[in-house]
Amino acid sequence: MLILGKISNMTKPDFDDIFMELAVNLAKRSHCIKKHVGAVLTKETRIISIGYNGPPAGTHNCDVEFPEHGCARDSKGSCSLALHAEQNAILYAVKNNTAVEGSTLYVTLAPCLPCARIIFSMGISKVIYLFSYAEYKGIGSDEGVDFLKKFGVEVERYQKEIEVNDKLV
Repeated sequence: MLILGKISNMTKPDFDDIFMELAVNLAKRSHCIKKHVGAVLTKETRIISIGYNGPPAGTHNCDVEFPEHGCARDSKGSCSLALHAEQNAILYAVKNNTAVEGSTLYVTLAPCLPCARIIFSMGISKVIYLFSYAEYKGIGSDEGVDFLKKFGVEVERYQKEIEVNDKLV
């Protein structure tokens, strides 16, 4: 039962918690058979855009077209269809004439280096991520995070526990 009025024992979640939980839920919309990633772009505690990893709108989802092995691969072995969650969030904002400069990006996986370059170029001022890209890929460092920090973008890893599915981890 929903009771409106004063709630005495309930603590308000802070905006970081709300936005990261939304990013986790958005990741669940991904059709990728390997990794689900969600992103929320905010400005002054307001959501300006959202995204999750997947192919461009109007194309085929990888899990439908290639159910056994995922999306088609390019000559380097990378997925040739998917856009990253950060890219989708930024592109959607720009498509809708929403300025992203000075915004904060919440993302379930630390940005890869190409996404970090886009984030920096678009003037996004802060990135909060849940999981390490380096740990996911088995590489030595989070190159995207290192790049962003080197060029003055504030970056932090979300520290609170949050419930996720196995495709997010």
